[in-house]
Amino acid sequence: MRVHRLLAFIIALVPSMLAGIALIGHAQAQTPTVAMIPVEGEGARYWPRWRGPSGQGIVADSGYPDRWSATENVVWRTSVPGRGNSSPVVWGDHIFLTTGRDGGRRLFVLAHRRSDGSLLWETEVAPGPREAVHRKNGPASATPTTDGERVYVSLGGRGLAALDFDGAVLWHTEVGRISNYHGPAGSPLLYGNKLIIYQDQRSGGFVAAYDTATGQQVWRTARAQSVGWGTPVAIRVGDHDELVVSSQRTVNAYEPETGRELWRCNGNNFEVIPTPVVEAGLVFCTSGRAGPTLAIRPGGQGDVTDTHVAWSTSRGSPFVPSPLAADGYLYTINDMASIVTCFEAATGEVMWQARLGRAVREGFSTSPVLVDGKVFFTNDDGITFVLRAGPEFELLHTNDIGARTLASPALVDGVWYIRTEDELLAIGNPS
Repeated sequence: MRVHRLLAFIIALVPSMLAGIALIGHAQAQTPTVAMIPVEGEGARYWPRWRGPSGQGIVADSGYPDRWSATENVVWRTSVPGRGNSSPVVWGDHIFLTTGRDGGRRLFVLAHRRSDGSLLWETEVAPGPREAVHRKNGPASATPTTDGERVYVSLGGRGLAALDFDGAVLWHTEVGRISNYHGPAGSPLLYGNKLIIYQDQRSGGFVAAYDTATGQQVWRTARAQSVGWGTPVAIRVGDHDELVVSSQRTVNAYEPETGRELWRCNGNNFEVIPTPVVEAGLVFCTSGRAGPTLAIRPGGQGDVTDTHVAWSTSRGSPFVPSPLAADGYLYTINDMASIVTCFEAATGEVMWQARLGRAVREGFSTSPVLVDGKVFFTNDDGITFVLRAGPEFELLHTNDIGARTLASPALVDGVWYIRTEDELLAIGNPS
């Protein structure tokens, strides 16, 4: 009798169990996919923007050398006069950089031939008075971006400009006076036919979009934050796109077509430089001098501080370098103590943590890249630590390029393009 009652109970329970499973599956199905919007088409073959076609420092192809020095695997090297920390971008046989001369009073866009490093042209844009900048910033820190027809540059208080591939200035647009105590630094973002920047400053901070063909302002949204040096990112959240800005105290998301605020999340520190990255359905934002890391579920409305933070850390995040996220893991470098950490992206569980070289305050500036299953971190002395990607720490070896290096690399067709303090180098396998 008891057996019959037990069977009857189980039979009665099965439908509700199945219903529960169905509800779980339905909830999972309703969770929107989240991804950085990559460069598509021909541009995906090159490195046309800050952090490459993925927007996250992830290299899709393989065959790149993982060993080099000041001479080993150096295909060519060329001098880059002036001062600038902008990273190289690549399209076709062109490498684009910016540099400042005469103490930053003169700003130039440079084009080098990718095959041999020779200078194709240099164009001076918007000469004017120098801006006060931090010693690690310089007059030309914003990385250019290109769509294969024009190369776009952000020049701080000198405005925005577009040049053709022969070096002619197509348009130049003023953005207003910049008043930021370390100077401007954020790179522009291409989103369709719009060029988007944000600039937080003592007064008059903004995020704005400009028409790529004419330079005319499409929209401009005021911001209250007083400092910030980051780059906005465009992400796809289910059926819509969001423009994410991580800056002073707050992460904001905007509608990229109109500039209307979608959501905001508190928790950043006062100073923010790193660019957000995306993995496991989350947007990761880091801030401050070894401040917090926030893992935010995008897609919300209004203030999502109490509802959309999946996990966070109280300290230890990067101050200058952006994080790297791929294949279920998040990698950060605490550049105040030279400590690298690997997290499980979905949960925030620490997989491993280690020191890279000696502890140096603000000792890393370049953002890491992932290629061939390895993560590459380069410090300001030009020493690159090559780590095995994944849940176990393994330092494979180090490379010393022998020169101060603050710009992040570009990787195309098996070749690294690395800007040091004085030169541009191509690092490739022996032919």
